[in-house]
Amino acid sequence: MAPKSSANYFPEVSVVIPLYNESKSLTELSNKIAAALEDEYSFEIIFIDDGSTDDSWAQIQSISSSYKKVKGIQFLRNYGKSTALQAGFNEATGRYVATLDADLQDDPAEIPAMIAMLEKGYDLVSGWKKKRHDPISKTIPSRFFNKITAGITGIKLNDFNCGLKVYKKEVVKKIELYGELHRYIPLLAQWQGYNAITEKVVKHHPRKHGQTKFGIARFMHGFLDLLTLVFINRYQQRPMHFFGTLGFLFLVLGGVINGYLAIDKVFFGANLGDRPLLLLGVMLMVLGAQFFSIGFLGELFYKTQGNHVEPNIADKI
Repeated sequence: MAPKSSANYFPEVSVVIPLYNESKSLTELSNKIAAALEDEYSFEIIFIDDGSTDDSWAQIQSISSSYKKVKGIQFLRNYGKSTALQAGFNEATGRYVATLDADLQDDPAEIPAMIAMLEKGYDLVSGWKKKRHDPISKTIPSRFFNKITAGITGIKLNDFNCGLKVYKKEVVKKIELYGELHRYIPLLAQWQGYNAITEKVVKHHPRKHGQTKFGIARFMHGFLDLLTLVFINRYQQRPMHFFGTLGFLFLVLGGVINGYLAIDKVFFGANLGDRPLLLLGVMLMVLGAQFFSIGFLGELFYKTQGNHVEPNIADKI
């Protein structure tokens, strides 16, 4: 890397690295990124310290003081990977944006080949850790998660969780991350119209320092976020389509049950007081009315707030 200078610097590639307590890896990681990119691209490295409790920020300051290509953002507390990535995306100025984890398991040497795929017309290239160096307690849930996610989203990727990805700049500038949504960046990109998404098998190295931040609860949170994403994308502008459909089904089913009971009472003198079916019919009709009410309120809220989705314009003449 070159020493810092006061001249304006306009990189071709922005490398965004969220981190939490990875101080022992940062210098080596910076050197590996430089070795991978400096012969082909101008670049910047953006470290986002997500509230580390070790001396990660001191390491970032030390590296940045020597090299103009290194920037750093420090959070006062731990906000999570999605928030850290969003901060990095906001800061990125390169034509291409690459992301990778700070634990040295992702290989920066893969980035040039992935950028070459972008230059062939892809919007996003996701890494696939086909051969992983992780414990089975992490790999098996990850495979299950990826299968379910690919099935729900329709995006045929084998490794949504891989931190090594490259994007065209306009892709990351059009998405907004929070919660655990970093897992679903390909889905968010697709919803913005960036459909040229592919993956590349990448090298995966054993962890050298520290401990994994993985926890089984992250998959549960991830699935809940996925369901929220799918619901919002399909019904944000038309909540009545969802709630009204449910309300209609419940009302029809409740009406059929209550109609049957009314015929049984009128024509056959049946005693309905001790019939559980009567309670079910009434309950379904009440639920149907409630779902319709929620749908109306959703439509009213959406129209009065004016939160209309802005289209992503491809061209204009």
